[in-house]
Amino acid sequence: MSVEAKSAIAMSRPGLFSRFADDETERRYSERARTLRLPFVRLYGVIFMVVALAYSIVNPMFLAPTDNAQLAIFLGFALLVCGAYIGTTFWAGYIRFVLIDFIALLTLSLLVGKINMVLFEHLASLDATLYAVGVIDRLIITAFAAVTLAGRPRAFLGWLALDALAWFAQISNGQPHISGVVYSVLSYSSGAVVMVAINLAVGRTSRAAFQLADSLDSERARNEELVLNMLPPAAVNRIRSGLLVADSYADASVIFIDMVGFSTLAKRVSPGHLVELLNAFFNHADACAREFGVEKVKTVGDAYLAIAGGNVPSGNSADAAIAFARAVIAGVPEMGKGAGIEVALRAGIHSGPVVGGVIGETRMAYDYWGDTVNIAARLDATAPVNGIAVSEITWLRARDREGFGEPVTIGLKGVGDVAVYIAQPLAGGHMENAA
Repeated sequence: MSVEAKSAIAMSRPGLFSRFADDETERRYSERARTLRLPFVRLYGVIFMVVALAYSIVNPMFLAPTDNAQLAIFLGFALLVCGAYIGTTFWAGYIRFVLIDFIALLTLSLLVGKINMVLFEHLASLDATLYAVGVIDRLIITAFAAVTLAGRPRAFLGWLALDALAWFAQISNGQPHISGVVYSVLSYSSGAVVMVAINLAVGRTSRAAFQLADSLDSERARNEELVLNMLPPAAVNRIRSGLLVADSYADASVIFIDMVGFSTLAKRVSPGHLVELLNAFFNHADACAREFGVEKVKTVGDAYLAIAGGNVPSGNSADAAIAFARAVIAGVPEMGKGAGIEVALRAGIHSGPVVGGVIGETRMAYDYWGDTVNIAARLDATAPVNGIAVSEITWLRARDREGFGEPVTIGLKGVGDVAVYIAQPLAGGHMENAA
């Protein structure tokens, strides 16, 4: 199923009596819910059979042989139907047929009604107060409590214990026949046990539903974080709306930083060691980007491309770009110490207009294009080891020009001669004036 179809289903959740619009979703929902309730359906059946057997044992003690024989027939049929019902739940196709539950429970309800009629007639003939009949009304409240306190079984058991004490105090007085008390206790106890099972069942299914929803929310949050890590929030919103993502920035500063002698270094160290070194470089650059308000665009091999003045506000883009490049190069000694080898970087910066946007539908990323990006890449190649090369445009826009020497004219491929300002490195990766 496609992402669009799943999203449409999620947005059209059914109401109390409605179905999912998609039949396949409705089928999966029904089978999942019935599978979760299956242990409790069997438990209800076992409880019913135990209660029916208890009545079969008690009846001969109070009923005339004719009434007892009649009840034995009804109870026997009830046990047979309930046993068959429980057995059917072990059939693999049971969860697909709700009609099985409908017929079985309707049959049991009719048999229980017949059994109650015989018992009520017996109690009425004794002029006994029909407390057993009043148990039904009390169990309605108990059912409400079982559902309301679902997921809190201890609280429900405490409520049920107090309710049972109050109920027993009521029936202990004024009941002239022991049979009325016994049947009342049987009725209340059997109903209470069923309500406990209902409380557990509803709690279990509601917790399972919550766990599923919570897992989906967590996964959605992780996916959202991943998407926002690759794309700007504004771009994500436009993509979700089906809009084209294309932006123009008139005053941005593009930074290229790469590792000096990477090809030679790749031949000297193992692949694992090389990846570890690149990871340290890129993680350090990411931290510096966050500190100076610079946006990471991408990494290409050993090169790190970033931009100031794009989607991330940075004030004066030239100052932010220079400060970022200085901070990254300042970490060279630490990176070299951690890698156990000599590490060197260089950076190139150029300012001007750029175009940013998202192209394609797979592996999407927000990228930048234009002459400004190309010239920054060319300047990177002209920078000295652990030094920075900036264009005249960047130097003029920057307020912080410390460490840069007099301009030198350098011919850039595809660009021509340009004035370049260079900050030479000091020991430890710091810059000094080239003049």
